[in-house]
Amino acid sequence: MKARAAAIALVVMAIPSLAKGQDMAGMNMGGESSGWHLMQDGVVYGLFNHQGGPRGGNEFVAPNWWMGMATRTYGKQQLQLNAMFSLDPATVGRRGYREIFQVGEALDGKPLIDRQHPHDFFMQLAASWRVKLGSTALTIAGGPAGEPTLGPVAFMHRASAAGLMLAPLGHHTFDSTHISFGVVTTAIEHGRWTFEGSAFNGREPDEHRWDFDFGRLDSVAGRVWFRPTTEWDIQVSSGHLRQPEQLESGDVQRTTASTSWFRKRSDGLAAVSVGYGVNAAHGERRHGLFGEFTIERATNSLSGRVEFQQVETGVLLTDAIPDPAAPGVPPRTVAAITVGAARKLLTWKGFEGAVGAQLGVYGVPAPLRISHGNHPVSFQAFFRLRLPSGGMDHSGRSMR
Repeated sequence: MKARAAAIALVVMAIPSLAKGQDMAGMNMGGESSGWHLMQDGVVYGLFNHQGGPRGGNEFVAPNWWMGMATRTYGKQQLQLNAMFSLDPATVGRRGYREIFQVGEALDGKPLIDRQHPHDFFMQLAASWRVKLGSTALTIAGGPAGEPTLGPVAFMHRASAAGLMLAPLGHHTFDSTHISFGVVTTAIEHGRWTFEGSAFNGREPDEHRWDFDFGRLDSVAGRVWFRPTTEWDIQVSSGHLRQPEQLESGDVQRTTASTSWFRKRSDGLAAVSVGYGVNAAHGERRHGLFGEFTIERATNSLSGRVEFQQVETGVLLTDAIPDPAAPGVPPRTVAAITVGAARKLLTWKGFEGAVGAQLGVYGVPAPLRISHGNHPVSFQAFFRLRLPSGGMDHSGRSMR
């Protein structure tokens, strides 16, 4: 309880201090530096969540996260400090929020199914150093909590998912390593290309969400970005995760590819992403495909996502890790379509409050109809509070 209270106090003190620090952005602090630029982004949801079918239910939860960034330039060099926190362990609970067909991580020695696990309190504590060498730039980054060079931008930072509050079913196919407790990364940028590599702790966090879960940096990943224009991001990545799962031994080879388009407008934004990924583990391959968009115009926004995700069918049916000596149930594909809309109701000193709703429908494979129903329908109603962004758009991109 003392650790939890200290963690909550830390993030509560950090938010207002950074918000006040925004007035310092661009201020010359002396020497040859251009000064510290302080930025933040964050969101809190008051969410009524209904998940349909026999495995569903109703709940009120409050998913949230806050991210801060401090950057200082010294000639051709740049130092950046990143921190990201979430109070999900308190506001969502140790079981996370309901999400049918979702599988990932563990609780009380059993797989966590039909729920999305809460974020850890420490989502990111990292630093990076970047230096320009002519037309090329070199970056070295790392920290006790960070994100290796694997997968597309994590879902809570993708502009295309800005209006979608629930994690995609493909979270553990595309971006579940966005919280890794121990990461070292090197990147080389040249023109429109960026080449990155990481060594990291690939083991998934445990159920104790207020602490660090350090481990050996024995997992590796590499990623290539191509940015033909300022609006397009294309990435291909692959990583070898060493013993990532708590309940099932074995390594995972993850490969992803994605394309994103983003346009910032004076009255909002428009963004689209599509991605394909595959996890090779435990003698099988589980594929995933998604497409999503968000359009924000003045006070209104519209979002949608389509997914085709091969799920761990045996785990969903039995609520247990399959016996490797017994015949297993092969992965089956769940189709999910989500649409949502929101309307901004208030703005005050950079804070934005909006209300909205979203609806999800599913195509259920035959083996899972007995457990999840033939045609489950889920819906959510929410109030969303966005913090003053201080130089970032709401996808986490720096606008400077």
